Amino acid sequence: MSIAAPDTPADALRVAVKDCLDIQGYPTRCGSAAFAWVAPASAHSAAVQNLLLAGCRITGKTLMHELAYGMTGINAHGGTPVNPRWPDRIPGGSSSGSAVAVAAGEVDFAIGTDTGGSVRQPAICCGVIGFKPTFGRIDRRGAHPTNSSLDCVGPFARTVAMIERAMAALDPGFAPEALTKAPRLARLRTDFDRTVGDSLILPIMAQGYDMPYADLPLLDDAFRAGMIVIGHETAQAFGHLVTSAAPLGDDIRSRLTTAMTIPAKDLAWAEAIRSSFTAQVDALLDTYDAVLTPALPTIPPLLTEATDPAKVLPLTRYLRPFNLSGHPAIVLPTLTSDGLPAGLQIVGRKGADAQLCAIARWFCDTVPNFQTKD
Repeated sequence: MSIAAPDTPADALRVAVKDCLDIQGYPTRCGSAAFAWVAPASAHSAAVQNLLLAGCRITGKTLMHELAYGMTGINAHGGTPVNPRWPDRIPGGSSSGSAVAVAAGEVDFAIGTDTGGSVRQPAICCGVIGFKPTFGRIDRRGAHPTNSSLDCVGPFARTVAMIERAMAALDPGFAPEALTKAPRLARLRTDFDRTVGDSLILPIMAQGYDMPYADLPLLDDAFRAGMIVIGHETAQAFGHLVTSAAPLGDDIRSRLTTAMTIPAKDLAWAEAIRSSFTAQVDALLDTYDAVLTPALPTIPPLLTEATDPAKVLPLTRYLRPFNLSGHPAIVLPTLTSDGLPAGLQIVGRKGADAQLCAIARWFCDTVPNFQTKD
C-alpha cells in the first residue's frame, strides 16, 4: 500500500493505520472474520484525510485485536503481530500491529485507537511511545465503532518529537510547545511489581526531582467503571454479531455475550463515577502540571500466559481510568533490570496536549532511562 496526496515527496513520513479507521478503497475489517465480506470504504476517515493533507504517505493497515475489544493483541483470524523486541511476549492490544510496526522501524509513526489503554499498553509492551490525546481532540469520523464516549485516535512513535509531528498532522491546530521551567509533577500513589517500580522510581529519584505523592481515591472505581462503559458501548456496536451467529473469536464472543447483559444500574453507577473521578483529576491538575503513574503495574505476560485473566486484566489498571475522564496521557518506555518492558505514564490537563508532550520531552531529555532514539 502506498497512498499519498499528489506531489507528496518520496521521502514523506511513512504511516501505518489501524484497521478500524477507514481508508478509501480498502475494506475496514476490524480484525474480524465477521467483516470479511465488508465493502471497501467509500471515503477516508477524518484522521487519514488529515494525514494525507499534511503530506504523509500511508504505507499499510495494521493488525489488531478483534473488534478492538481485547488487550493481548492475539488474533486467531487476522494473525498476531510478533513483538519485535520480546517475541515470546504479547504485543499488547488492541492496537497491536501499529505498535509492532513502529517498534520494528517499518514506519515513522503509526496510528491506533485507545478506548481503554489500546495505544498506551501495546506501546509499552513493544518498547515505544504511545499518546492518547484529550477525548474529542482528534476527529473520529470514519473510525469503528462509530460511537464511543471513551475512544481516542492516537499515535505511536519512537521519539516524542515524532509524536508531536504526528499530532500536528492529525490535528492542524496542534503546535509543539517548549517548557520555560521545570514542570510541577506529582506521583500517584499506586501498587506495582517491585521490578517495575524500581525501573521508574530509582532513575527519577537519582535526578533529585521534587515529586510528592498524591491520591485519586476513585482510581480503582474508575477502572471498573471504564470496563462497564466499554462493555456496554461495544455491545451496542457489535452485539448483533452475536445474535446473528457471525464468525467471531471465542474470546470476543464470550466477552460480547457478557457485555450484552450489563444492567442499567451498573451503567448508571459507572457514569456517576465518571463524573466524580473526572472532578478529582481536574482538581489535582489545578495544583500540578501533570501526574505520573506506572504505565503497567506488571511486566507484560508471555504469549503462553495470555489466556490467564490474572495476568492480563491488571495491565490497564492505571490506563483505563483516564479514558473514562478524558484526560490526555502519554507513556514512555523503559527497561527493568532484567531487560524487560516497563514504562511511565504522564497524565495532563484536558486540552493541554502540547504541554503534556513538552513534559514528556523534558523527561526524555533529563532522565537517562527514558531517553529514546529514532
